Amino acid sequence: MHPIGSRVRPAVILLALGALTYTAWVLEVVLHTGLDPVQTYVSELAAADQPLGGLFRATDLTAGVLVLSGAAWALWRCDGRGWSVAGWSGLVLFGASTAADSRLPLSCAPTADPECAARETAGLVPATHTAHVVSSSLAMTGALAAVVALTVAARRYGRWAPLARSGPVLLVLEVAATAWTLGAVAAFEAGRGTWWLGAGQRTQVLVVAVWLGVLAYAVGRENRV
Repeated sequence: MHPIGSRVRPAVILLALGALTYTAWVLEVVLHTGLDPVQTYVSELAAADQPLGGLFRATDLTAGVLVLSGAAWALWRCDGRGWSVAGWSGLVLFGASTAADSRLPLSCAPTADPECAARETAGLVPATHTAHVVSSSLAMTGALAAVVALTVAARRYGRWAPLARSGPVLLVLEVAATAWTLGAVAAFEAGRGTWWLGAGQRTQVLVVAVWLGVLAYAVGRENRV
């Protein structure tokens, strides 16, 4: 392993810190949030009416800005090959959308509060609910694009060995967790329960965080983006 050079050091540090901050929701294990992690959206931790909402909005904003900055640096410094550009661009989208997500919180927690769910169904909640859905969807789209493209880049271009080895497994897990989450959301919106929506979404975001950590390690290990 070579010393991390100035060409990649900012990206490595920013991505590693972003991965760590993106897992701040695990604090719900030790903090009393009043929300069931198996059934509720991760973003409900940051809802405007939640006692610790400010904390989780701050960590989401921090994670988004860190990943956005690291990915933008890598995009500027990368070799310009197609899969690399696509992957770093996807990660820029993920970071920007995650930061935006933190500024567009839900007003209440629909999976935990029947009155909130009723108001949401009737369209009586603030427009931030719709905007939050859009920003969250863009964030996950960007994350999936990055996972696919940078994993392909690692394998096709013969670089980032840790990512080349573990990327395909993490991609399968991410696709499975995303399918689980989307199915659970559809069930909840149809009034058929949550289908462990919280567990599915927490798996989804955890896999993204692990993949970001592997990416940061791989880039630093080989000293190139």
